[in-house]
Amino acid sequence: MEPPTSSRLNSRKRRKDGSGPNGATELDGIPPKMSRRSLGLREPAPFSDEVEIDYSKPYIRVTYEEAMRGTPLDRPVRVYADGIFDLFHSGHARALMQAKNLFPNTYLIVGVCSDELTHNFKGFTVMNENERYDAVRHCRYVDEVVRNAPWTLTPEFLAEHRIDFVAHDDIPYSSAGSDDVYKHIKEAGMFAPTQRTEGISTSDIITRIVRDYDVYVRRNLQRGYTAKELNVSFINEKKYHLQERVDKVKKRVKDVEEKSKEFVQKVEEKSIDLIQKWEEKSREFIGNFLEMFGPEGALKHMLKEGKGRMLQAISPKQSPSSSPTHDRSPSPSFRWPFSTKTPPSSPANRSRNESALTYDISEDEED
Repeated sequence: MEPPTSSRLNSRKRRKDGSGPNGATELDGIPPKMSRRSLGLREPAPFSDEVEIDYSKPYIRVTYEEAMRGTPLDRPVRVYADGIFDLFHSGHARALMQAKNLFPNTYLIVGVCSDELTHNFKGFTVMNENERYDAVRHCRYVDEVVRNAPWTLTPEFLAEHRIDFVAHDDIPYSSAGSDDVYKHIKEAGMFAPTQRTEGISTSDIITRIVRDYDVYVRRNLQRGYTAKELNVSFINEKKYHLQERVDKVKKRVKDVEEKSKEFVQKVEEKSIDLIQKWEEKSREFIGNFLEMFGPEGALKHMLKEGKGRMLQAISPKQSPSSSPTHDRSPSPSFRWPFSTKTPPSSPANRSRNESALTYDISEDEED
């Protein structure tokens, strides 16, 4: 079976030989790009009992130097990594990624221990062996999966699967009465160390579940699981239901508080806005009032102007003193009733009468 690493190797060779970015040469013009479909596998990795091995060829291991230089495409470096892989997580995937990238041409075989071996040597698992097999074979870095892998690697097992190197973290793994189950692999020069991912492990995930046990039980009860399926007693079931109701009430109260805070905040914003508008209107009103009724306002000027017009209307201007005077015709005489005497006259009238009288006398004398 040809390993699915030819495209990756060809791209690496192009990057080495190319003079431009991404391995582009002067003749290419456009940097070569990997096909989108080749970024992931379409099918899960096969199991070892489904893969045919040509045992006619002798099993000759490659050295570390040969593996680092790069082997032919038809002879990849066969790297083996084993584990329990319970609750398959990113830490497992990173370890397998490191094992896959140990050498330029790597064929990664992953061994998964059975439930029997795991329960005897390590402890109870959350996922059964079939679930763990299926989880590992769907990892993109895995080329082959060995079911029911041995707890301790024997020379017969290494020869059967034609393994060149064994990948695992360098921390001594004490189990099965040994301080380090990979000690003989290290002494044989077949060990390739990888690095553990800090902050995540199967034990950490289980610890979270145990720590928050009540939360997850209530979560599954809400999703329709029965108390029998969760191994929860009748009293605890009622307790969890009561806690759920209390939490709902708390959530409603919290929602009401948040809404009331939002309402109060909106009212405050509205009141501030109204106060600002009122202040602007009041300033405008006061300005208009002062402009109209102030000491130098428009009303004072209007009153002054009206007063001047009234004074002009009441007392018109006197005629100039140099203007000629016109004699007025004497007013008709007025007699007092039942009297033959004329009424007293003013001095001006008296002088006029006297002159008239003298005028009349002179005329009689001439006649």
